[in-house]
Amino acid sequence: MISYPDINPIALELGPLKVHWYGLMYLLAFSGAWFLGSQRCKKSGGLWNQDQLSDLIFYGAIGVVLGGRFGYVLFYNFDYFLQNPLWLFRIDQGGMSFHGGMLGVFVAMYLYCRKIGKSFFQTTDFIAPLVPFGLGAGRIGNFVGGELWGRASDVPWAMIFPTDPTQITRHPSQLYQFFIEGVVIFSILWWFSSKTRPRMAVSGLFLILYGSGRIIAEFFRQPDPQLGYLAWDWLTMGQILSLPMVIIGIGFMVYAYQKKPLVDGMNSDDRAWLQAAASQKKQTEKIAKQARKKG
Repeated sequence: MISYPDINPIALELGPLKVHWYGLMYLLAFSGAWFLGSQRCKKSGGLWNQDQLSDLIFYGAIGVVLGGRFGYVLFYNFDYFLQNPLWLFRIDQGGMSFHGGMLGVFVAMYLYCRKIGKSFFQTTDFIAPLVPFGLGAGRIGNFVGGELWGRASDVPWAMIFPTDPTQITRHPSQLYQFFIEGVVIFSILWWFSSKTRPRMAVSGLFLILYGSGRIIAEFFRQPDPQLGYLAWDWLTMGQILSLPMVIIGIGFMVYAYQKKPLVDGMNSDDRAWLQAAASQKKQTEKIAKQARKKG
């Protein structure tokens, strides 16, 4: 057994204000996404810029928070929500769902795509490699907060979590998920997206990797007590929600490589957007030139 590190979940106290490590992990996640996104902007050939990236992070943050909360309430505590509808807004009591957050981000990205005239998958292919860093940071926050611990185990690295009322040794499943989501998935996606891929391929690979990784991690993670195992003494809600991600991701990859070939090393929607942007810039310069002549 390894002793659980004695870390105060409250990172900073300023009078009545208490800043938790988990909240700081959110800040780290979005900061990391901005930094990584900046690197992708530089290599995008003018398809993305810093202003668009900042807006993406803003829209994504709203989608994560709202979707994550709605998802947790609806997927994991729907019966309690029916009895206490206002509990949906009790974010001070915690409770976030990755799958809900993902759906929230999808909605946010759709709205942003309509605003800037890009296709949905142009945007999701761009942001997918940025997501694993944030997921990894979130899992460290779970570990520091002593939440979402693993199933009972006697492996040499098992731990007793101070927040666990049973005080039995358990898998540090938060660290397993940090390794899968924040290291393995990030490394594969960052490498895969370093070259231009057919549209939807990067998004599809993300769905496959996360869905598969989450299904595996759930075998070591203690299921939510209000749900428990849904079938066969091992199937969890996390696995049920992740299986469609794998299936849809495979569909995206097959479609991408059969129906969305690159033309001269570029996706057709990227080419169309660059042409439209160049045309708009030319028109703007023409209007400005005419204005200077009149002046």
